[in-house]
Amino acid sequence: MKKAVLAAALVLAIVPRWAHAEGHGPIFGLATPTLGQGQWSSDTGFMRVETQAGGAWRAREMLGYGITEDLQVTLTAPIGDRDGVPGMANTRGGAMMGAPDAVEASMLWRFHRNAPAVGVRRESSLLVGLADGAELGASGMETGPTLHAAVVTGFASRTTYWWLGGGVQHDVGRDRVQQGDLTYATAVFGWRPPVFRGDYPKPDWRLFVEAVAEHAERDRMSGITMENSGGTRVLAGPSVLGLFGRWGVSAGVLLPVDEQLNGLQPDTDYRGKFVFTHWF
Repeated sequence: MKKAVLAAALVLAIVPRWAHAEGHGPIFGLATPTLGQGQWSSDTGFMRVETQAGGAWRAREMLGYGITEDLQVTLTAPIGDRDGVPGMANTRGGAMMGAPDAVEASMLWRFHRNAPAVGVRRESSLLVGLADGAELGASGMETGPTLHAAVVTGFASRTTYWWLGGGVQHDVGRDRVQQGDLTYATAVFGWRPPVFRGDYPKPDWRLFVEAVAEHAERDRMSGITMENSGGTRVLAGPSVLGLFGRWGVSAGVLLPVDEQLNGLQPDTDYRGKFVFTHWF
């Protein structure tokens, strides 16, 4: 209930006035860009995870604010879900957007930035966050607060982009319920086709190839290790970002490259995502 109230308040606060694409680039992987000083952004994301046992929808809203040009804070909250399978895999709803069922407050600090030429940047950022509990699989029990930390480095120009990063998410536990630690790495390569290299109001589209590798430890309940939890996934696929002045849309899909899950968990068919963005 508290999540629903917070999510509703968040949406009502931003809809009348506003709504930058997530990281201004990839929708699954980590990225370095931060908002400008005094700038706000809104990202409304819809994520679909399809497995051999059915699928699940998740919707999340992320509101960001640039404290300085190298430091931004964000608040992400769930705004809807619909499950076709019991529970959701231990993952994040996009590396920048937090766990699918949790309210997460985070800070992104771009601690290194170098511009060796006009339109070229090399930079690195640190992402840290704190989230409330989320439901643990099919049990319906809620986990404790989670801590998240990630680092990413990359390169951006008017034609190509790349980012490499990784992070860890740790559940501190609640009422003898603890979700396994999640460690992950992401890699992104982007390309801006020549036809889309003009300045606004000309259309601006970027194409990306994204990869995510995740390893989740087994969950624990009342001191007992849950056999049907945890494992390793490697997924990869294309995504696209379109920018239109203050508005943006992103869409992408990840397909399993390798999956080694513990116990009787269903294998992943795909992970899809759409993000509608506005910055102001």
